[in-house]
Amino acid sequence: MEKTVIFMAAIALLVSTSCPVHAQTISSPTPSPAPAPAPAYVNLTELLGVAGPFHTFLNYLESSKIIDTFQNQANNTEEGITLFVPQDGAFASLKKSMLSNLTQDQLKSILLFHALPHYYSLSDFKNLSQMGSIPTLAGGQYTLNFTDISGTIHLTSGWSNTKISSSVLSTAPVALYEINKVLLPEAIFGTDIPPTPAPAPAPEIAPSADSPADLPKSEKSPSSSISPSSSYRMISVSIWSQFSLAILGGVVVMLREGI
Repeated sequence: MEKTVIFMAAIALLVSTSCPVHAQTISSPTPSPAPAPAPAYVNLTELLGVAGPFHTFLNYLESSKIIDTFQNQANNTEEGITLFVPQDGAFASLKKSMLSNLTQDQLKSILLFHALPHYYSLSDFKNLSQMGSIPTLAGGQYTLNFTDISGTIHLTSGWSNTKISSSVLSTAPVALYEINKVLLPEAIFGTDIPPTPAPAPAPEIAPSADSPADLPKSEKSPSSSISPSSSYRMISVSIWSQFSLAILGGVVVMLREGI
């Protein structure tokens, strides 16, 4: 009986000493990593207003409300946005009728045509140049083609051929690239693309067919080889000859009358 009591007491003592250790092991879990901070909000209106000569493009975006679409794509999606922003001079070089004759829906499509629904750094365009036509935010047939020529990115829309002249901003989720032409899509302007005018040739003045320079030496006018002094002597001799003949004629008349 005593052995049983002693055995039970030993078991109780063992259990009482092991439980706190077990509890301490369970109560210290590994801390989870802190979540990554959210990217800062990008205000495209402020950025385009101060980053360069983009006032014309910004005015079109604001009047058509397309700026709200770009803002939402930049700040509320995981894809981000890539914008190709024409300089003010690019709009000034267009014929006034190119944009003024468009409907509001066509104008909005052109503005959306200047954006890709994904963030692309400059290094990404090397891969894009091997992928053919890239869809824009305008969707459908509104695609762009890219070519990487010695590190310079060229864009073509059918009607427009231009290149990225500078990087205004390239930090995810927004990339802004400056271009020097407005991107005009074939889906609006058709496939009858006007050819690039060739440079005018330098004017050439052809010599006259009767010019002495074109005649052989043997056929050149004798007067072309007479010096000014020789001409003067010939004129003087001619005058004196006529004067002498006049005097001689007068003498002859007088002699006849005397006879």
